[in-house]
Amino acid sequence: MKRHSFVKKYDFWGWFFIAPASLMIFILSFYPMIQAFILSLQTGLGNNLRFTGIWNYYRLFQDEIFLSSVANVFIYLIFQVPIMLFMALILASILNNEKLKFKGLFRTLVFLPCATALVSSAMIFKTFFSVDGIVNFILLHIGIITSPVSWLTHPFWAKVVIIMVITWRWTGYNTIFYLAGLQNIDTSIYEAARIDGASAFQQFFKITLPLLRPVILLTTIMSTNGTLQLFDEVKNITSGGPGNATITISQYIYNLSFVYNPQFGYAAAVSYTILIMVALLSFIQMKVGDKA
Repeated sequence: MKRHSFVKKYDFWGWFFIAPASLMIFILSFYPMIQAFILSLQTGLGNNLRFTGIWNYYRLFQDEIFLSSVANVFIYLIFQVPIMLFMALILASILNNEKLKFKGLFRTLVFLPCATALVSSAMIFKTFFSVDGIVNFILLHIGIITSPVSWLTHPFWAKVVIIMVITWRWTGYNTIFYLAGLQNIDTSIYEAARIDGASAFQQFFKITLPLLRPVILLTTIMSTNGTLQLFDEVKNITSGGPGNATITISQYIYNLSFVYNPQFGYAAAVSYTILIMVALLSFIQMKVGDKA
């Protein structure tokens, strides 16, 4: 009887302590999501909305700008995420080397791009790749190009610049995760492998990669999530141009809400496509990660 009373008291205080946080999460996260879903079922301009069911979701498949934004985001995702994560893994392996001097300095330098303001770094890269920027100056000086290239107004090169900027900014961030993972691997495993004659290549693929799999899965999901919601870099460097060659889904939502005639219902429907894609890709990655 006494034990039963203690358990009830324990449960009560447990719920008492988590209730405020749960309430805040519901109010700040789940309630807006529910409201956004209800909004996505309405059509109209500004506040003049009427319920139209799933019409906004049907409209998505006929919207060329939306389809372009999805294609652009997947191009960024397919090329940028693997390159960034591979570079982060290499950098983490180098920074984890016991013989490396000035580790603190190098780790700070690697993480520094992530600490830079998004708008500032985007504007700096925009200056670098302008027609009279330093990139054209260097390439002209060493003879790789014969006339200045308009990098940011070319559909292909504008995407390349955006991929470079994202990679520059977020590689250091992922490096820190890999570095933490590497430091949790027992060094005796590597010593035993060296005694058995394993090369550095074999140690990397047979020991490091398998033991880092949870961290790799985590960074892959986070990077996928971040790329699907990409906004700041594209908005500040190309503003989605030329045409809609670099527009992202998040920027399209912004345009629907604040640039074009406000279509909040349709913008909410586009927002939910990001949620569905993030959930679907995360599920696939977790399943693949579990089987690997």
